[in-house]
Amino acid sequence: MPASQDTLIDSRQAWVRLAVTLVIITLGAAGMFVVPVVLPPVQAEFGVSRAAASAPYTLLMIGFGLGGLVMGRLSDRYGMQLPLVIGAALLALGFALAAHAPDIWTFNLAHGLLIGTGCSATFSPLLADTSLWFEKRRGIAVAICASGNYVGGALWPPIVQHFIETVGWRQTYLGMSLAVFASVVALSFAMRTRAPVARAVDRPHNAHPSSRPFGLTPRAAQVLLCIAGLACCVAMSMPQVHIVAYCGDLGYGTAAGAQMLSLMLACGIVSRLVSGVICDHIGGLRTLLLGSALQGVALLLFLPFKGLVSLYVISALFGLFQGGIVPSYTIIVREHFEPREAGARVGAVIMCTLFGMALGGWMSGRIFDATGSYQAAFFNGIGWNLLNLAIAFTLLTRTRRPAQAVPAHGS
Repeated sequence: MPASQDTLIDSRQAWVRLAVTLVIITLGAAGMFVVPVVLPPVQAEFGVSRAAASAPYTLLMIGFGLGGLVMGRLSDRYGMQLPLVIGAALLALGFALAAHAPDIWTFNLAHGLLIGTGCSATFSPLLADTSLWFEKRRGIAVAICASGNYVGGALWPPIVQHFIETVGWRQTYLGMSLAVFASVVALSFAMRTRAPVARAVDRPHNAHPSSRPFGLTPRAAQVLLCIAGLACCVAMSMPQVHIVAYCGDLGYGTAAGAQMLSLMLACGIVSRLVSGVICDHIGGLRTLLLGSALQGVALLLFLPFKGLVSLYVISALFGLFQGGIVPSYTIIVREHFEPREAGARVGAVIMCTLFGMALGGWMSGRIFDATGSYQAAFFNGIGWNLLNLAIAFTLLTRTRRPAQAVPAHGS
């Protein structure tokens, strides 16, 4: 059995499985990226404030995060197929309920309880699963896996916008219900093989699993990573959730905003792949620090530049700068914590990143309602980004101390 398990790691089967995983994550991203596009027509139809219209996204992210813990435990116990089938069913029910929602409360329930939980089966459990199938190319493999989220973000907004304009948002939701359910269930049969047993592996950048990661207790280190994940995604959510509405407010139209969101997430694909290669050379923590610093620069650029061409350029830069942030947490966990704890710890950090997206999406809407513009919301995002930078820098400085005092084995 051990020999059989070893032959699966970095094997051709692992790469085929990664390709299927990429498609599944792309399909599952439909639930996450439909809300920013449908926000303006939903706000108009139900006659609610911008903050209330942003609530479905917030609740979806909460369901996404909490559901990831449940789906992760299911995958640990039963493999990936069962949670994928359950997730597909929940997505289908959620889209159908949202399509028939008589009020904003039902619409919220559909996104938070059903769509969010369904989406969760198609992200964090698959990230953890992918990290178990690779050792030598773990960084790029996890990056490819995570880029499915941005592939979906690049594809779904223009598709959804097209069908909203032609058949309306309710019929669009019904179509997505059928398409996502059939596709994910069919692909789940390719995911029946259980992941190989996790093993510790030396890294070329002096990152080794430890009983005291970063010189801290595992609990303290986990808490800091969770806060960092929350903070970076509060900052990240401002452009991603509100760029469509922002363009509408500036007079450029929601279609231009949908194009910017698609461009942003398409560039995020490039960013995630490049960050994966970088991660294999410098480690997850340095990759996080680099991505966080560049994301802060992009957020600053949104403040003075509001022209149509400028917004397209900055949206592209934002995607290029921040795409590698979230996948880096998976690598950090695998590098600094015991491998047997990877699934639960990755799930916890990813849950906090999703909570950050939820909090940031809602918070930006509230700030807009209070001030009448998104200027203060961008400043709010910059502040949270600085918190993420501070934590990443602190953890990096702490990793250097033991690295200098104790030579790394196998290097």
